Amino acid sequence: MASSSDEKFVASDYWHPRYWATWVIIGLLRCIALLPFQAQLQLGKLMGKSLPYTSKYRQRIVDINLRRCFPELSESERNAIKIRSNKNIGISLLEMSMCWWWSEKRLKPLVEIRGKEHIDKAFESGRGVILLTGHFTSLEIGARLLALFMPVQVMYRKQKNPLFDHFLYSKRSSYFVDAISRKNTRRLIKGIKNKIPTWYAPDQNFQDEKNVFAPFFGVETATITGSSRLAQASDAVMLPFYPERKSDGSGYILWIEPPLTDFPSDNDIADATKINASIEKFVRQHPGHYMWIHQRFKTRPAGEAGFY
Repeated sequence: MASSSDEKFVASDYWHPRYWATWVIIGLLRCIALLPFQAQLQLGKLMGKSLPYTSKYRQRIVDINLRRCFPELSESERNAIKIRSNKNIGISLLEMSMCWWWSEKRLKPLVEIRGKEHIDKAFESGRGVILLTGHFTSLEIGARLLALFMPVQVMYRKQKNPLFDHFLYSKRSSYFVDAISRKNTRRLIKGIKNKIPTWYAPDQNFQDEKNVFAPFFGVETATITGSSRLAQASDAVMLPFYPERKSDGSGYILWIEPPLTDFPSDNDIADATKINASIEKFVRQHPGHYMWIHQRFKTRPAGEAGFY
């Protein structure tokens, strides 16, 4: 099994009792992969309905985020978004089984791609492509479906569970050209320069990286400046990329939009504002598809009280 790091993890470790629960989950996902697409959607929605009872801490974070981002909505309207988001999170958990075990023949009829010409145009001009996206509930399946049409490399964040980390990395490596640690920028840039479209989601609170404060839903939000440096170092265009789970349950649309203009610039705050505005645009269109469970606003400007 492939490894996402240099850490030794021998085969005998897989069967340690502390990993039995992980094996049960992997086994259940393998069985779920045998189900038809519609059955998986319905089962995922049922799982999502249980989240208020199994993750009360995360539900509190969702409530805080929605109040900050949609102050103009009533509490019942924000609750409706939370319910849709929970259902979509449930679906996303089961979509991992599709990513890992479904064949191209089963996956391809479910997807349509719109805006691929923007990638082609960038390559024709001799530039690489960074696919700017956010932490939407369809992020895993979206990247997997995109890989049906073109080689793709993705940024990878090490998982806390070593067995799950190895399993996830191994599966991703089977359908992506590369799964790269977000800290290995040299390797990431090399792939971009080799014209491998690169999946990139900077919309989390990365406290260990250089940040500036830029608006996201009108809230001053710590936003990494690495996006600008990555685009500059690789001479790549930044194309907004958003995978949409169709509301009628018939499949997915992969949206690729024209590149961000005047990006990167010599102004980190202006660049961060463009990044956040691009992600916010799609979140506003489909608020129930976003992962509101993350502490996106954890880092606050000096002197401002925390949200969480």
